[in-house]
Amino acid sequence: MAIILRLDRVMADRKISLKELSEKVGVANVNLSKLKTGKVSAIRFSTLDAICDVLDCQPGDILEFRRGPAAENETEVKE
Repeated sequence: MAIILRLDRVMADRKISLKELSEKVGVANVNLSKLKTGKVSAIRFSTLDAICDVLDCQPGDILEFRRGPAAENETEVKE
């Protein structure tokens, strides 16, 4: 099982930089960068809530569940 992170795609669609998102969400740039690149194993609901609010999206726009091995070029977070 894998959770695929789509934050980079949503940010690109909204034309928002990591720096701008960081300032609006109130989360350190380095932490959002780790989330964007999939180098995290968890996310707080309060952070997800703030990201969705700023990007005007749903959690499902940022997170995707895939059964089995994820595609090699996808960003993923594994348990």
